Amino acid sequence: MFARRLCVFENISKQCAPAPRYSQRRWAQVHDVRFLVTHQRADTITERYRDKLKQKAAQEGLQSVDELKTVYKDRIQQQREKATTKAAFPQPPPPPSPTAIGHSPTPSSSPSSKPSTPPGFKTLSSYLDLPKTMTLPPKEIEYIWRLRHANTPTSLCAILPSSTYLRIQQTARKHPHFILPLPREGSTGAEIHFLQWSFPAPDTATVVFTHLAEYKLRGEFSQPHTTITMHLELMKEKGLVLMQGQVVEGRGVNVEEARWLVLCLQKFYGGEEGDQVSRRRLLEKFSQGDETFRVEELVDEAEKIV
Repeated sequence: MFARRLCVFENISKQCAPAPRYSQRRWAQVHDVRFLVTHQRADTITERYRDKLKQKAAQEGLQSVDELKTVYKDRIQQQREKATTKAAFPQPPPPPSPTAIGHSPTPSSSPSSKPSTPPGFKTLSSYLDLPKTMTLPPKEIEYIWRLRHANTPTSLCAILPSSTYLRIQQTARKHPHFILPLPREGSTGAEIHFLQWSFPAPDTATVVFTHLAEYKLRGEFSQPHTTITMHLELMKEKGLVLMQGQVVEGRGVNVEEARWLVLCLQKFYGGEEGDQVSRRRLLEKFSQGDETFRVEELVDEAEKIV
């Protein structure tokens, strides 16, 4: 989908090179590797290890390698039998009986049918004791949430009213991808960053920010520099959405610059109606791949946020 949107920046068509055709080598042969490994000539093996066999015979007090073979004849035979014994494969389990199938619980009646959180993903309960938090007033929750992230220099933290988040979410589901400018000190231009929305769990929304240049180069394998997570568990009871984020060091963006991108995100996706006409038009043009989309207009709108 993003390739369609990039046409607002570049109209260079790329031709796909035809796949090379390879002629089949019908003279190729297939060999049984097990045969090649286990059926070598005995005299070849003896010659290869003759010096070691002589040393072993001397240690055992024997005169020659032939005497060593005679002494170890039974043991050699046992090892050969073990090498040629076929491994017994376990029998597959019997199919379930019709009775067991008839009494098995259906997915709809199972208590585990509730959508689960993706593995490795942190919900709000990973940061706060939710039952205790539910008993606190909103001001105290905000204080605890900010204090929870105060000692982490690369973290981002904010609290959104539920009304603001609902406006942002409505726009994000229509326009899950967008770009935002990041002004650089000492430069007349701006650095462009690509953002992606996702909703991995019912009570969670995430945004990842990536350098646009890297995303165009690496696509889905690009490394984001900032990740924002919005937790919705308190939205109905307390009217709050708790946001936390992480800036990855060494990827070209510091915490202050990441805060600027988050501020732009809030203004473009959840600004007041009077300010949203031109910004909403830019979102729609980008999502539709409209060639009239201009980065200059995007930068001008971003400068109005300051």
